[in-house]
Amino acid sequence: MIVASRLTKRYGERLAVDSVSFTVRPGRVTGFLGPNGAGKSTTMRMVIGLDRPTSGTVTVDGARYADSPAPLRAVGALLEARALHPGRTARAHLRWMAASNAIPRARVEEVLGLVGLEAVADQRVGRFSLGMGQRLGIAAALLGDPPVVVLDEPVNGLDPEGIRWVRTLARDLAAEGRTVLVSSHLMAEMALTADHLVVIGRGRVLADCSTAEFIAEHAASFVTVRTPQPAQLAELLRRSGADVTCDGDELRVQGADTVTTGELAAGAGVVLHELGLVTSSLEEAFMTLTAGSVEYAAARPAEVTR
Repeated sequence: MIVASRLTKRYGERLAVDSVSFTVRPGRVTGFLGPNGAGKSTTMRMVIGLDRPTSGTVTVDGARYADSPAPLRAVGALLEARALHPGRTARAHLRWMAASNAIPRARVEEVLGLVGLEAVADQRVGRFSLGMGQRLGIAAALLGDPPVVVLDEPVNGLDPEGIRWVRTLARDLAAEGRTVLVSSHLMAEMALTADHLVVIGRGRVLADCSTAEFIAEHAASFVTVRTPQPAQLAELLRRSGADVTCDGDELRVQGADTVTTGELAAGAGVVLHELGLVTSSLEEAFMTLTAGSVEYAAARPAEVTR
């Protein structure tokens, strides 16, 4: 379990992380989300002791990561996949890491097989593609068979098969009872992977809840109806207090669920060709919540001066 308590980090005058508190529990995948510059990577670096907090604390299973006698056995982390010597082979890179933490050499071969790099294990990693580098970074994170796994943008550079593999891996690790913290900008993937979300913006926690709760609270939902009698049904729905937008034979309804809409139509003899509920995506919910926390906002095409 990872516990952050009032975690704060300053770089000179800049406050990168501002009194952040959260708990990452075992047995579930926790997604760590936020716009660029929100403080995600800085927070992850403090979790594994690469950055020292200005104030506050962060512990892993009750102890500071820096106090672990064998860190790779305590926490497996992927923060920067390309942070390795380009002249080493993948196998040599993992072997020296294993030796530094008294991990058997046989484990090196296991993780190479797990991430699918057996065929290129003796190639110099400087020649690896971005996706191959990500796989090697994940192999390094899993080398010590740790109970806690921290992955920052693990699907960066991976193809669709690789992205699905990382998703399955994260969920399998959580199912084994491990603590799994994953950061990603791919909202559609996070919606499929994460059970719980911690969302930060400008260094502060904006949300800490289940993925389902987050979408329900921050994403708009509405009922769509197609009928050959749109004006009649729209009037019925408005009388009931719903907000209705018409586009030809299609209605978009807010303030009435599918049951209410269907029953009103049936009671008035209105024919329905289609009735459904549309719930906005995790991406839309995320954009809604973090709209005021974006540090680097690009202009829309229409706003660009030619």
